[in-house]
Amino acid sequence: MNAASARVREQLTVLRRHLRTQAILDEATARLATRLNIRPGEAAEQLVRMARHSGLELTEVARGIERPIEQELERPEVPEWVNGMLAGVHASALYLTPVQDDAGRIVDFLVVAANEHARTPAGRSAADLTGCRLLTVSPGVGGSGLLDDYIAVYESGESLYRMPMEFVEAADYRLWPATLAVRAARVDRGLLVSWRMLDDEELLVSGWERAQRLAELGWGEWNLATERTLWTPQMYEMFGRDRADGPMSLEELPGVVVPEDLPVVDEQIRSLLEFREAVENEFRIQHRHGVRHLCVYSEPLLDPEGLPLKVRFLVQDVTKNRRRERALAVAHERATKEQERAEQEHRVTVQLQNTILPIRRGLISLPGLAVGVRYLPGGELTRLGGDWFKARLITDGRVLLAIGDAMGHGLTAASIMLQMRSGLAGLAYTGAPAGQLATWLNDLIVHSNEDVTVTGTAIIGHFDPERRTFAWTSAGHPAPVLIRDGTGRLVEGPTGTLLGAFDAAEFDMTVTQLEPGDTLLMYTDGVVERRGQDLDAGIAALVHASHSCVGDDPEQTIDCLLRRLGADSSTDDVCVIAARVL
Repeated sequence: MNAASARVREQLTVLRRHLRTQAILDEATARLATRLNIRPGEAAEQLVRMARHSGLELTEVARGIERPIEQELERPEVPEWVNGMLAGVHASALYLTPVQDDAGRIVDFLVVAANEHARTPAGRSAADLTGCRLLTVSPGVGGSGLLDDYIAVYESGESLYRMPMEFVEAADYRLWPATLAVRAARVDRGLLVSWRMLDDEELLVSGWERAQRLAELGWGEWNLATERTLWTPQMYEMFGRDRADGPMSLEELPGVVVPEDLPVVDEQIRSLLEFREAVENEFRIQHRHGVRHLCVYSEPLLDPEGLPLKVRFLVQDVTKNRRRERALAVAHERATKEQERAEQEHRVTVQLQNTILPIRRGLISLPGLAVGVRYLPGGELTRLGGDWFKARLITDGRVLLAIGDAMGHGLTAASIMLQMRSGLAGLAYTGAPAGQLATWLNDLIVHSNEDVTVTGTAIIGHFDPERRTFAWTSAGHPAPVLIRDGTGRLVEGPTGTLLGAFDAAEFDMTVTQLEPGDTLLMYTDGVVERRGQDLDAGIAALVHASHSCVGDDPEQTIDCLLRRLGADSSTDDVCVIAARVL
């Protein structure tokens, strides 16, 4: 509480400092305008130029503007009827004549006469005003724009009425704010100006009217005995009724209500007139700009016998709230359906991946190799991807080793993954080299998805257990890592284009000679890719981690690598093959 109060005090101190600065500038501007016989706007620009030329702060320059010596201006003789007119005004009133510059422009007004009620917000009375220039006795008319309004009234002949008007007077380097009702009219060769400071009751009424507009509130009273109806201005707006037609009678109310809400209004009228109870309800009306939702608080006023004499309504337009609620409900429904769809797609994707890749970890014994595999689906629903692997003996005695990644996530990626993995499984029985298998697999992907462009990456290779060679090709996939004698390195080889990127594609082959004890690592980007980190940096981290993950068991090697890279908690799919040469 104390800290909050201190913050408020600090903010008020800053605000008051700004207000004092503004008072200094307003008063200096008025003094300079009077001295140079120019308009306040021009004086303000001159003040800025003076500060820029002197190198001083604007407020320092403003403090140096002394009050000009009041020059005796020729005061026209005031006709007796002017004094009589001023005396008849029961508010502060002045009669002004224009003050012109050398070019004949009006730059100020001379106070020729004032009535006995005349008093400025700063406390200057009639005796202080008469015979002075308006800017001298009331600098606030410059900053508030009233002087410009007075000039416009004099030149155009059109009267001015502003109520309420927030006016700030500047005097003795202080601001004197007031809420005024101001009138101005050209009379003969001068200007009749009157103003009245609103009292507390008027300020409350004015504030209530502003509150009604802001909160879209209206108030109405129906006199059941005299049939007289009173409405505030906001009621006309809420019911879409022209003010010239007057308020709506109580009998007309059901005629504008949406038919579905008529029972609500019938019950409301019955509660007021028969049960004589206050009631709160909400109904819709047909407005000229569409349907409006109104929240209505109504009550009867009873005579001593308990009979209702009047009915009062306090009405709030809640159309915007209802529309917002409706939009939120629609958005929530859509989000719920989207979540359900995503969860359903996830279940289908997981089921599909479980069917295609039933082995997520485990050791596979193949001719000349001990192969460890690991497949971990992504931790997020939307990140479930299309990673896949293949490790199997084919009919000619070689071992097919392949790993790939269908671009994208979700069911689409899983479907493409199925095409790639199952397609490769069938093509591998031809005994064709890996480069040709990649070309055929590219054709399969392109022609099976003609309506959309789908892509993927892969490394496809054959291990020859007799020669201990790995003949492989890359279709846009990260290069394998070879661990030999406790040291890991990338296996160099050409990187071909993505599968599915072009209608026709050819892929170069690389033959890597392996030795007993070597471990060949093949992986997908979920192992090495991290948010905010370059892919090359992730691959370098994998190579570095492989130095410390040497062993005879490929499964333990994978465990070590994933732990060191933090890939076991990756939000993306993780797929690894570790093939140890026997």
